[in-house]
Amino acid sequence: MKKMSAVMLISMLLMSLAVAQEVPKEYGKPLTVKKPTKISEILANPQTHDGKRVLVEGPVVDVCPKRGCWIQIGSDKEFEMIQFKVEDGVIVFPMEAKGLKVRAEGIVSVTTLTREQLIEQARHQAEEQGKLDEFKPESIEGPKTVIRLNGEGAIITK
Repeated sequence: MKKMSAVMLISMLLMSLAVAQEVPKEYGKPLTVKKPTKISEILANPQTHDGKRVLVEGPVVDVCPKRGCWIQIGSDKEFEMIQFKVEDGVIVFPMEAKGLKVRAEGIVSVTTLTREQLIEQARHQAEEQGKLDEFKPESIEGPKTVIRLNGEGAIITK
């Protein structure tokens, strides 16, 4: 019995070490921008940053539940965040990234979406989150300017 407990303890220790070694974890291309730009600065002055490569830092607030193709990164200001979107299948962020810190590099994209595009986007998000029954297209107003990062690379740490 003692041998079995020791084996189980060693197994659990090795598993926890394996998980700990996974962080920091690199995704996509290596980061090349050295100085981070505050997310609040991008959101306050989107046209200044549109089309530019930036490095941002913050907590991973949410992860795409279907394909791991985006993460929401919390800003340096409360209640602000920016979406870091990657090409489906090129980078896959794990759900376990939620709550961890990220350094992410990408190109700022400022796009104005029509009401119809916003409805389609909201429908897609509701479907991803399993909340299609709660989806109310009549509550969506547009057009709206959407600011996000077209992701190229990221490093997730504790």
